[in-house]
Amino acid sequence: MGVLGQQLLNGLVTGSAYALIALGYTMVYGVLQLINFAHGEIYMVGAFVGLLLVTVVKLPFLAALPLAMLAAALVGVTVEFVAYRPLRRSSRLAVLISAIGMSIFLQNVALWIFGPATRSFPPPFQVSVLQIGPLRTNTLALLTLGVALVMMVGLHYLVRHTKTGKAMRAVAQDRDTAALMGINVNRTIALTFLIGSSLAAAAGVMVGMLFNAVVPTMGVMPGLKGFVAAVLGGIGNIPGAMLGGIVLGLAETMGVALLSSQWRDAIAFAILILVLLYKPSGLLGARVEEKV
Repeated sequence: MGVLGQQLLNGLVTGSAYALIALGYTMVYGVLQLINFAHGEIYMVGAFVGLLLVTVVKLPFLAALPLAMLAAALVGVTVEFVAYRPLRRSSRLAVLISAIGMSIFLQNVALWIFGPATRSFPPPFQVSVLQIGPLRTNTLALLTLGVALVMMVGLHYLVRHTKTGKAMRAVAQDRDTAALMGINVNRTIALTFLIGSSLAAAAGVMVGMLFNAVVPTMGVMPGLKGFVAAVLGGIGNIPGAMLGGIVLGLAETMGVALLSSQWRDAIAFAILILVLLYKPSGLLGARVEEKV
């Protein structure tokens, strides 16, 4: 029982990071019907900015985290303005190609600036090992889980109970009608990218500190797994993205415990295939029938 509980705890920590990444995917898809494949690189940008703020500028964690989120959010808004806004009325294939191109561009810019070597990301505070009954963890893992939960709850409140959230939901439902009702569509879409990118950056900072490693290619696999989590929960559904991230983290951790760490990535993509085959709308997504 203690081993199972330990794996569940580890899965919750991993899944909370996936959930933060998945929220960015699902927010953008909900508003624009677009998969932002540059989202994993936004996660990487947040990790590198956090690393520089902590190790070079010597800022405390409480200052470095929001500044890293802000920097990545500005990069996300710039990506939307440069790569997606001019193609808003184009085919989905054109937008998909632009997204992949932006992902490759950001990754290569990071490689040019920082080089290919993995950089150490020491936490800016003393990490203590905690023993909770049969479970063993540390303060950094619990902080990662806590930050993720607070941000997920805060996002849910913003989308469901604020004027900004109502504007996002209106643009997601019908962009042209929302514009006729006086909603600034461009600003709402930019704000969606800003919020989604900031959540990915928070995940990048926390994961970078948790594993004490940051590298320019670090966003590739977490970005893909964040997409899997969004599809699993129901792409375009915010509670679904949260649930999908947690379920994916738990499935991955339990799969590794039962099989081998070599199966970690395969488990995520096996889940994606099963969801697409048997429940393409996701766990919480609603099936939408197109009228002919």
